[in-house]
Amino acid sequence: MFQLKHWRARALSAALAAVLLTSCAGPPAGNVVTLSFFQFKPEAVQEFAGLIDEFEAANPGIRVLQNNVPDPDTAIRTLLVKNKTPDVLTLNGNASFGLLAKACVFADLSQEPSAQEVLPAVQDILNANGRCRDSEINGLPMANNASGILYNPEIFAKYGVSVPQTWDGLIAAAETFKANGVAPFYMTLKDAWTTSPALVNLAAQLQPEGFFDRLRAAGTDRNNSPVSFSKDYQEVADKLLQLFTYAQPGAAGVDYASGNKAFADGKSAMYLNGSFAVPAIRAANPEAKIATFPYPVTNNPANTTVVSGVDVTLAMGRETPHRAEAQKFIDFLLSKEVIDRYAKNQSAFAPTRSAAPQQDPALQGMASYFTSGKLDGYMDHQLPPSIPLVNITQQFVLDGDKARYLNTLDNEWFKIAARMPKRGDQ
Repeated sequence: MFQLKHWRARALSAALAAVLLTSCAGPPAGNVVTLSFFQFKPEAVQEFAGLIDEFEAANPGIRVLQNNVPDPDTAIRTLLVKNKTPDVLTLNGNASFGLLAKACVFADLSQEPSAQEVLPAVQDILNANGRCRDSEINGLPMANNASGILYNPEIFAKYGVSVPQTWDGLIAAAETFKANGVAPFYMTLKDAWTTSPALVNLAAQLQPEGFFDRLRAAGTDRNNSPVSFSKDYQEVADKLLQLFTYAQPGAAGVDYASGNKAFADGKSAMYLNGSFAVPAIRAANPEAKIATFPYPVTNNPANTTVVSGVDVTLAMGRETPHRAEAQKFIDFLLSKEVIDRYAKNQSAFAPTRSAAPQQDPALQGMASYFTSGKLDGYMDHQLPPSIPLVNITQQFVLDGDKARYLNTLDNEWFKIAARMPKRGDQ
């Protein structure tokens, strides 16, 4: 009898424990909504894993499955072909995002309260890449980068060089360093994309107003187009080539990682890159001396802007069956606390009105341009991804053939432009 009572007591205890555990674990599995979350940044997987834990703890009825893959551009297209659009996505706010937005893959978020929090200048940059309809907002910026010139303040101080405010001042600074045996810039031409930061900054300030809108409007009529790379990118190409004449010996064989290490170790005065390189430079040398300033492309400082792109865009699948839960997750990711923390950890600029100003000393040289809205978007986000811009530009800075460079850009543009959807089509 004693053993029977003891068995019943243990069974009851086990049953009670099971009930308690079930209660602690949240609602029954059938009541839990699972969100598929496509997250494109490999370096931010752990950051988002922690955020998901926080979100799920506060929302026990929602589970979020993070999906991060090595080739996100290919992966997202594969999912779309299989009609498996994720409920929530992060994507880089580039031309690929714009093409998907134009194809109406993403939900309209224009009426969501979180959309009102985004800085208008930043939202404009993202919208310019493409959207389903002109009245819609198909992505909300979560983090921005800033392209500028990184410099070593100790080297500048040693040679009495002030932060350049004009193009002539920039070239004079480069000449001073060169004359003193210091590499003015550390170039990493083995990685073709590293020619882009200089190109996009030169183009942003030197190309005619509305250049790409007018180029698109020309369709395939190259002969009668009012603008073209050959006509309007002469100064851009000249100044780009001038910058790369200061490349250190052997630059063609140096990759991005080696460049970060070299700059971190003080082997050049300046580095043509952006905020996105700061974490990697610090990883190479935590004691690295880093400061920044915008590209002074002309001799009028009032013209100077910072080229910024939406590094992390939040979007929602247009046909998600879990819109309310997906929006709740997006609102959480755009909350002030999360935005501030992410910007600090990833050396990014926060794109919302309530966010704290960027406090990283390395980025202060560009911070005021960001908060005052003196921003331009990346010109390469206006080109179809099928145009190999970085490879074409890499070839140009290596061979210096300006006529061929600009003619190649025109050929590529007019060959592909006819297949590009126009804004407002759908």
